[in-house]
Amino acid sequence: MKKLIPFFYFIMAFVVISCGSNPYSKTNRLHKKQSKAYSKQLQELPTQEAQNESALNYGEYWVGTTNFNLRKPNYVVIHHTAQDSVQQTLTTFTLPRTQVSSHYVIAKNGEIYHMLNDYYRAWHGGIGKWGNNTDLNSSSLGIEIDNNGEEEFTDLQIISLIELLEEIKEKYNIPAENFIGHSDIAPSRKVDPNANFPWERLAEEGFGLWYDTAEVENLKLEAEFFKPNPLAINLNTKLNTRIPFVDKLVFPEVIPADFNIKNALKIIGFDTSDLGAAKSAFKLHFIQKNLDQSFNAYDLKVLYALHKKYL
Repeated sequence: MKKLIPFFYFIMAFVVISCGSNPYSKTNRLHKKQSKAYSKQLQELPTQEAQNESALNYGEYWVGTTNFNLRKPNYVVIHHTAQDSVQQTLTTFTLPRTQVSSHYVIAKNGEIYHMLNDYYRAWHGGIGKWGNNTDLNSSSLGIEIDNNGEEEFTDLQIISLIELLEEIKEKYNIPAENFIGHSDIAPSRKVDPNANFPWERLAEEGFGLWYDTAEVENLKLEAEFFKPNPLAINLNTKLNTRIPFVDKLVFPEVIPADFNIKNALKIIGFDTSDLGAAKSAFKLHFIQKNLDQSFNAYDLKVLYALHKKYL
């Protein structure tokens, strides 16, 4: 019996260690293997023999420049996972058959999972476009936030996100306007992050652009501005009457009648090949209410105020 006791403790210790091990150790090994394969490719150099055998007219010898570095991300694309838990998302991103991935995943408790080196190309954006960029996967970092697509984002998630974005922005010198959402780059396909996402709060921190509410309220459409002036009523009988508040009037900025919605959306970055989808994506990001309603006067004023910031 005494001989069995040490064996019993050995088994218990093995169970404890096994339970505490990384559940993704197998996929981590595959990740390392693939990283080594890419590293090997990066270290391959042109050989004189290969150049001599090529049909191209290479020079007499290979010359390696001393002036280079790694390509760096210039955009950040934010997503919601549209899944039921962070564990489900982590599993999805570690299954080869899913063909989807992201650089970072943020759990509801604020924990950040860094799944891929920032210099690697993740498969998070799919077919999309922002400005003239039609391959966002090659120039962006993808951040997935654990959210089923309808719920509120937790405070811990947003705090972690802002801290992560601060680090990324400083490290890669990414412009404020290049922090965007998946729905921005794929307006006809995607609606993430959802309308609960605090874009205005992020813009206040320097991640994305936003509009000035007072400026928008001061904007007028030509149809709103050029109306019969109530001050001119019975003007002939009041020519000698001083209007005490006229010196304090603030004349609004008038949006030209020929203001082009499609061009303004293009200036911001939206793909307008499907104008209706681009308008919807704009509302999802910058209006975040009445999303089922058509583009109205207020939406137009916000667009006008914003497009000037992107010029």
